[in-house]
Amino acid sequence: MSDKISTFFISVGEPSGDIHAAKLVLSLKKISPNIKFIGNGGDKMIEAGVNVKNHIDKMSIMGFVEVLKNYNSLSKIFKNTVSEIKTSKPDKILLVDYPGFNLRLVKKIKNLDIPITYFILPQTWAWKENRILFMKKTISNFISIFPFETNWYNSKGLKTYYPGHPFLDNEYGRDKDNQFLKKHNLKNNDSLLVLLPGSRQQEINYHWPIFLEIIFLLKNELPSLRFCLVKSSNVIIKNIPDFIIIEPSATNALKHGTAAISSSGTVNLECALAKVPTIVCYKTSYINWIIFKIFGKVDFISIVNLIVEEKIIPEFIQNEMTSKKMLPHLLEYLLPSSKARRETIEKYKNIRTKLGSPGVFDRAAKHIISEKDNEKQIR
Repeated sequence: MSDKISTFFISVGEPSGDIHAAKLVLSLKKISPNIKFIGNGGDKMIEAGVNVKNHIDKMSIMGFVEVLKNYNSLSKIFKNTVSEIKTSKPDKILLVDYPGFNLRLVKKIKNLDIPITYFILPQTWAWKENRILFMKKTISNFISIFPFETNWYNSKGLKTYYPGHPFLDNEYGRDKDNQFLKKHNLKNNDSLLVLLPGSRQQEINYHWPIFLEIIFLLKNELPSLRFCLVKSSNVIIKNIPDFIIIEPSATNALKHGTAAISSSGTVNLECALAKVPTIVCYKTSYINWIIFKIFGKVDFISIVNLIVEEKIIPEFIQNEMTSKKMLPHLLEYLLPSSKARRETIEKYKNIRTKLGSPGVFDRAAKHIISEKDNEKQIR
């Protein structure tokens, strides 16, 4: 890329995308300091120097019913986004995850002839495969964060680059200076259950009451057990017991976690890389669940199980998500010498082997800069 000032517009809609996009921006700046970044994002992107036009606090919504409830506010943000792109006339558009919004955005701006890169791709292998042809016609550059997904997209005729998974750039060994332990008044030998109820408000609303049931059952069974709730700044969680410590960073909590209970999502993968045995759960509205059952095409909901193509961590979905069913699995994972704990940690080793090596964002940034512009994959 030349020394002229280029403008990149980044479209992000939820917390994990904000984190990944911020790291990608920093890597892009190392290669080309003259790039100016604007777009939709959160606090991490702001810290990285992005001029954020629409904040993700009002965008982090998932599920058919929830989108309908927030249609007016999302529609306003969408119109603002289109207007901003037309006004700023960026040299490149970077889409990060958030497919419902971002693919609709592509439809609206496709005639502007601005090259589009999609980082963290829509999971069309799970459902809505019919989106593939549209994506092929309108998007210039595809960057996946899963090896099996990369193979799937390439098999459909979309040339897709795999730099590795973003979590490979995180450090998961225990802090040498024990800052996390000191911050939360923990001892080095404390058993710690990491609570990951979700990063969206509707996930919290469905999950937290069941998490609370499990917490009190475990407190009765294991009085010395400590609990750490990973809480995103964009959600409200009520009725948090006083004995629970609160931490904004899943990475920091998992470095010291004994076991975890987690909402389905990419954080499951972080649990695996941190070698923390985890049970995965998810509950949503009845309508959302029926839609998923009809159109979903995957055997598992946890990305960990999908990567290794077997159920190495238990999943409790919808009506199966009860404290009675999950408690025995958590008790096994919390016992240092249990067979289930040893076997799960052993199987986690395959995950890192499949995902690759650190340096993910630098490789992705180099690919974005070097990729030829204005070349859709078919005309």
